[in-house]
Amino acid sequence: MMIEWFRNNEALLWFLGVFSAVSVVAAIFLTPWAISFLSADYFMPGRDRTRTFGSRHPMIRWTGLILKNVGGGALVISGIALLALPGQGLLTILIGLALMNFPGKRALELWLIRLPMVLRAVNWIRKRGGREPLQVPPA
Repeated sequence: MMIEWFRNNEALLWFLGVFSAVSVVAAIFLTPWAISFLSADYFMPGRDRTRTFGSRHPMIRWTGLILKNVGGGALVISGIALLALPGQGLLTILIGLALMNFPGKRALELWLIRLPMVLRAVNWIRKRGGREPLQVPPA
């Protein structure tokens, strides 16, 4: 019965396998790039957060915010699927959450970056990319 299901869904299984492989490769290359792209004061209070879309024309701002949140939601859903498949499920979920706007996002980001293991790894990646370490406010 199970073998028959695999035969009937061979195209789906191939798609999921390719999707898993692509997500692993993308995570390997895009994660260090995204981490080095952050400004060193990203987590500091009082930082100007309007640089992305805040000062743009309202149509551009809303379009950008909607696309960013839809893309983040798609990554979260993909990450959840990747939890059951070989791939970077948790990392994909975290990247999706980082893109989205939701209440409590800032507190979640600060909690994660304050974990000593995470901060050490992020700053190691930034150092290899020639960027200065992230500044993190005290808890």
